[in-house]
Amino acid sequence: MNRSFLIFAFALIALMAGALFYAARIPVQQAEAPAPLGEAPAIVEYPEFTLVDLEGNERAFSEYEGRHRMLNFWATWCTPCRREIPLLKTFQEEQGDDGILVMGIAVDFFEDVQRYAEAAEFNYPILIGQETAMEVAETSGVQFIAMPFTMFVSREGQLLGAYLGELHRSHLNDIDSILSRLDAGDISAEEAKGAFDLL
Repeated sequence: MNRSFLIFAFALIALMAGALFYAARIPVQQAEAPAPLGEAPAIVEYPEFTLVDLEGNERAFSEYEGRHRMLNFWATWCTPCRREIPLLKTFQEEQGDDGILVMGIAVDFFEDVQRYAEAAEFNYPILIGQETAMEVAETSGVQFIAMPFTMFVSREGQLLGAYLGELHRSHLNDIDSILSRLDAGDISAEEAKGAFDLL
């Protein structure tokens, strides 16, 4: 009888401890869950920043205003980043001088990017920074998780969305369509943002 009571009491205590442990973890997990990528409470202006180009000259983001911009965060050591570069070059060529501007933001060492650029023959601007380039992404209010990582900024400088992962041709077609509809007045900036959230 005494032994059965002790076994029952021990099992009850273990069960209660397990339940308390589980209950204590729930609020922590909910509090730490990140917001969906690219989701923001409202349309915001993309913050101004300055990084160096492949020649080592400082370039301000405002120098490229007046065009829709795709800020593609990448690194020389990132395999999916390198894999999407030829597609981005083709897309930039298709866009011409007044279409969407691809901007490569290298989160990497200056010398490594310079060496890589010699073979890559980029046809779009490359800006370089290490921690500074990561800060460029984070100051926009969108969580920087991994690379490649691309943000979409309107002609007016509004952050319309972001995409985490390697871009494919279907993504670029959707991006072109959304921004063309925005230019034509078929959709508002808020609607464009909603479309980017679904990429």
